[in-house]
Amino acid sequence: MTEIIAVRFKAGGKQYYFDPQGLTVPQGAGVIVETGKGVEYGTCSRSNAMVRDDVVVQPLRPVVRLATQKDEKQIQDNHRKEKEAMKICQQLVERHGLDMKLVEVEYSFDGSKIIFFFTSEGRVDFRALVKDLASIFRSRIELRQIGVRDEARMLGGLGICGKPFCCHQFLDEFQPVSIKMAKTQNLSLNPTKISGTCGRLMCCLKYEQEAYEDAVRRCPKQESFVECPDGVGNVTAVNLLREQVKVRLEDSTEQPKTYRTTEIRVVRNGKGKRPEDYVAPPKEELEKLRYIPPEEERSMGSTASLAALLEQYMGANGDGEEKKSSSRNRRRRGGGAKKEAQPQPQPDKQPKAKAPQQGGGASKRGGAKQPQAQKGGQPPRQGQKQPQPKPQQQAKPKPAPQQQPQNQAGEGGEKRRRSRPHHRRKKPQSGNEG
Repeated sequence: MTEIIAVRFKAGGKQYYFDPQGLTVPQGAGVIVETGKGVEYGTCSRSNAMVRDDVVVQPLRPVVRLATQKDEKQIQDNHRKEKEAMKICQQLVERHGLDMKLVEVEYSFDGSKIIFFFTSEGRVDFRALVKDLASIFRSRIELRQIGVRDEARMLGGLGICGKPFCCHQFLDEFQPVSIKMAKTQNLSLNPTKISGTCGRLMCCLKYEQEAYEDAVRRCPKQESFVECPDGVGNVTAVNLLREQVKVRLEDSTEQPKTYRTTEIRVVRNGKGKRPEDYVAPPKEELEKLRYIPPEEERSMGSTASLAALLEQYMGANGDGEEKKSSSRNRRRRGGGAKKEAQPQPQPDKQPKAKAPQQGGGASKRGGAKQPQAQKGGQPPRQGQKQPQPKPQQQAKPKPAPQQQPQNQAGEGGEKRRRSRPHHRRKKPQSGNEG
């Protein structure tokens, strides 16, 4: 066993093991270590720990000391210088007309070396650029070309999942990802859906690949000829996550039925014809393949699967929402009826004025008192609140206001008719002149 501490030089970068030399370094503390590039500043990502000897690459480089305030200030000055060097290098790249994109600038801890990271589709002749940079900064200059994955790792960002890039957050090394992984996981082969921001296949395709490969070994291939509890048939679809298959039975014209992988027996795996000498076993033997759920699943009933739970939950919420919507509609209808009933008392004033007209030669006092005493039999104030039968009887004389617009229209029509002869008179005059 060997005592080590893990150190990162960049956020999300790879961690390296160093010999603490008897120092107790807390996690997150800054340390000065000796590397192949010289003395560098890093952050402790793992405190003192014991690991196996085969994990460590001997010899381990030592930790020089814990970082001081002076070291922290020097690191801040280096970050400020990196921004200035970035601007100067971009101006020189435009002046030389080089086809390259600067990504990041890195100063060494002591400032004796500057590294410029850039991306480019092809090779770039930057010898003249290096001379100009060396004459300006008076230090050792290195230009390093990187790929688009390294660019995304340095710059960082958010992926299509809404989380920070895996490569920028916790991945130490890039793992090879192929289009075969997307096919195995039954993903869409649309490049925009399986590619990351860098334009390459997403690194997360590698995470579940082993689980899918294990499920593929247990599940039959599509178009396989299998035996199931209801008979024999061909596999039309395979669900790797649920480990279920859909089988179209030979002796049935119904839709394909779904079975577990444990309920089927593969006769021929993959595409091909049915074996010539094959004889289907009796139904009694095939019935033994049927899955018998344990007592726990029986007690749970149809809620044993996650899909059933979701359907039950969504159905309960849907019923509650329907009840709420129906109650809201009832409230709205009741509110509308109340609002429509409020303006009805306004026609009470009209029958009062028209009552003497209906009474004919009766006196005003008699015409006002008799109808109230005969219909309501209540004091006049209470009788005024129920004027519903009066507007229904008096709704007949409403055509009177409708006759007015007809008269107006008739008057307008007469005016138009009067104007027409005026125009007609002009036409024969013009014809006579002709």
